[in-house]
Amino acid sequence: MRTGGPNATTGAVSSRRARHSRRPSRPGSPSGRWPGRLRRTLLALLVATAVVAPVSAAARPRIPAPPPATLAPLTPTSLEAVYAANRANAEEAARMAEAHGNRDRAAKDRSMAEPSRQFLTFDGRGPGQAVEVTGDLLKADHIAVLIPGSDTSIDTYDRFRQAALALHTRTGPTSAVITWLGYETPDTISSTVLTDTRADEAAPRLSTFMSELRGLVGDTADVSLLCHSYGSVVCGRAAADLDDVNDLVLIGSPGAGADSAAALHTSARVWAARGAEDWIEMVPHTRVDVFGTTVGFGTDPTSPAFGARVFAAGDATHSGYFAPGSIALDNLAHITLGTPQEVTHA
Repeated sequence: MRTGGPNATTGAVSSRRARHSRRPSRPGSPSGRWPGRLRRTLLALLVATAVVAPVSAAARPRIPAPPPATLAPLTPTSLEAVYAANRANAEEAARMAEAHGNRDRAAKDRSMAEPSRQFLTFDGRGPGQAVEVTGDLLKADHIAVLIPGSDTSIDTYDRFRQAALALHTRTGPTSAVITWLGYETPDTISSTVLTDTRADEAAPRLSTFMSELRGLVGDTADVSLLCHSYGSVVCGRAAADLDDVNDLVLIGSPGAGADSAAALHTSARVWAARGAEDWIEMVPHTRVDVFGTTVGFGTDPTSPAFGARVFAAGDATHSGYFAPGSIALDNLAHITLGTPQEVTHA
C-alpha cells in the first residue's frame, strides 16, 4: 500500500504535501508493506483486546462427558489396548452428550469411537482434548506431531484431522502423523490469544508427551514438531525441553515468544513459513507490558533477524498450509521425511 502518487495531487503545494504524507517502507520487512498508522492501529487494537475483551472461552458450553479412561503405561504391547479404551470412552461421551441434548457433539464423539480411530488420549469434557495417531506408529520411520492454534476443540477437530490426513497421504506409509490437541486452545477473539498463559499451561504437557512418545518408538524414528499459529507459542515455550526432536516448524506464527531461533535453546532444526495470503502478517510482531501482562510474542519467525530456515508456502491462507497439492504441504512433507535438501526456500 502506498499513499500519494503522480495522479493524486496537482500543483507544487499539493506535491509537497503528497511527499510529506508518504512514509518509507523498510526493504525486506513484511510489515513495511503496511503504513505506519495502520500498524500502530492494529497494535492498539491488540492491546485494547487484551485489557478489556471478555474471555469468550468462558462462554463455551461445558458438555458432560466421562473422565478420561484409565490407561496402562504406553508401551508397544499396550498400544492397541490404549486405542480401544479411548474409543470406548468416546462412545460413552457420545451417549452423555446425546442425553444432554447436544446432538452435534454426540456425532463428533461417535465418529471418534469408530474402530479405525487411534487415540492415545481422549477427554470429551468441555471443549475437549484428544491426541490421535494416523498411520502405524510402531513401524513409522518418520513421525510428525501437529500442534494446533486457537479455536481448536472437539467441535472443530475435523478440520485439524484433515490436516493430518493430508500430510500422511503426502508422506506415505513409512510415516505417522499425530494430532496433539493436548491443551485448551484460546479463542481467536479473546484476551488469552494475545498472551502466553495457555502456552505456559500447555508446554509441560507437550514436553511430557514427547518424552513418552520417544520412549514408545525408540531412537530410530525421526520426529518433527509442526506448530501452527498459537501452537507455535506453545512449541516455543516447550522447545528447550524437547531434546529428541529433529525439526521444529513454525507456520503462520504470531511469534514464538523468543527473539531468535537460538533463544529457543533447541538442538532441532528450526523452520518457519508464512503464506502470501495469511492474515497473520498484519499482526504486529512485538511484546509489550500491559498492567503487568505481556502482550504479543516477539520477533517474526520468518524475518532474517529470527534466524530460522524460511521455506516457501506459496499463497497459503492462515488455514491453508496443509492443502493437498500446495507448495506448503510439499515442503512440510520433505521436512517430515528428513529430506531438507528438497525443501524450497522463500
